[in-house]
Amino acid sequence: MRAALRGLTTRGRSFLAAAAAATVSAFALGERELLQVAGLLAALPILAVIAVARTRYRLSCTRAVHPGRIQAGNPASVALRLENLSRVPTGVLLLEEQLPPALGEPPRFVLDRLASRQWSSVEYPIRVDVRGRYEIGPLTVRLTDPFGLCELTRSFTRTERIIVTPQVTPLASIPLEGDQSGMSPNQPRSTVARGEDAASTREYRVGDDLRRVHWKSTARTGELMVRREEQPRESLGTVLVDTRFSAHRGTGPTSSLEWAISSAASITCHLLRAGFDLHLVTDAGVDAELRPESGENIALGILAEAEASRIQSLGMALDRLQHERDQLLVAVVGLLTPEECARLAAARTGGTSIAVLIDSTAWASLPGAAKSDAERRYQENVARLAAAGWKVLPARPGARISSLWTLAGTAGGGAALAGGGPEAPEGHGAPNGQWASNGSGVPR
Repeated sequence: MRAALRGLTTRGRSFLAAAAAATVSAFALGERELLQVAGLLAALPILAVIAVARTRYRLSCTRAVHPGRIQAGNPASVALRLENLSRVPTGVLLLEEQLPPALGEPPRFVLDRLASRQWSSVEYPIRVDVRGRYEIGPLTVRLTDPFGLCELTRSFTRTERIIVTPQVTPLASIPLEGDQSGMSPNQPRSTVARGEDAASTREYRVGDDLRRVHWKSTARTGELMVRREEQPRESLGTVLVDTRFSAHRGTGPTSSLEWAISSAASITCHLLRAGFDLHLVTDAGVDAELRPESGENIALGILAEAEASRIQSLGMALDRLQHERDQLLVAVVGLLTPEECARLAAARTGGTSIAVLIDSTAWASLPGAAKSDAERRYQENVARLAAAGWKVLPARPGARISSLWTLAGTAGGGAALAGGGPEAPEGHGAPNGQWASNGSGVPR
């Protein structure tokens, strides 16, 4: 009842104020008829409070988000289904959905009378420009009397969590092979490390033909092992993502960090669809093993919630690269110190090694001297990585990862900067097979 009294609207409070004024006037003027008017004015809001307070609607609410996986920048919709589970029909219901500011203004609906066991649904659009995890709800229902004198708000407890993933750009297929290892593109490096027997056997499973038992491996491991001679060899790789706050510039969806995460998501999904078993490594301590059949959802979930880390050095992530020594290595990195660049150059594997080197200072406004110094250091890092055999993809504002990825499959192998020169046109290398020294990305 107290909650209902607090729910009196401006109209209901005005009725009570008019009743009080009529009562005072009746005693002051000696007019008993005014007391009857005052009683009627006071009775209406009080009856409205009693009616709303005694409302015992039993409502259920279910919520569905379409599509189930939302990419940043893409529209989505939320469908609400409200059902009256009580035997008493409802009045007009005012609904309001609670939304975080990033999803827009909270939508409001008016739902007509629902009979017993009747349901109705409403749908509203949302659009998210920034990846992350968001919580939708709870849904609040405002109950009111027919005269609008009292209004009571009740909330459902159920909420819905949605994950907005980074934008994923389709990438073209390019040759990814061990250019110095002498291995076939699909042969894992674990074959070299552990021997042919270990790579061509697996544990016995119920239903396997006993004629395929590999007795030598069985004796060595103590477990029954069988040959898997006809199964294709796995392709292995590591994707490193630099999320350090100090390595990126800009804010919001247009920052270099968001460009890096979106590019890493595109590359990871592309490689998983191509059949690679991957390690997704970040400077913040993430080291996730991803399989082609289920790794895409895991990777997008990790990258959706990745935040700018306060870690100053890329050393911990580089240590993982040196220990993995996978066939394929892709590094999406921001600003590097000379020491970090030298360690990354030394971490190159015998297979394909691609560095998406982001010129983060291009996302910031720098004075002339600072800009020239940043450009010089960036060019030195590109040259150092290229000299170590990396395929360097220079990324600056306006660059598209789809175009840069295609460059990694050309004979020039990305960017190898050595001195000044005009900018190479999109999709074509410089005459000496190197890219121009400005290292600019492909403009939109």
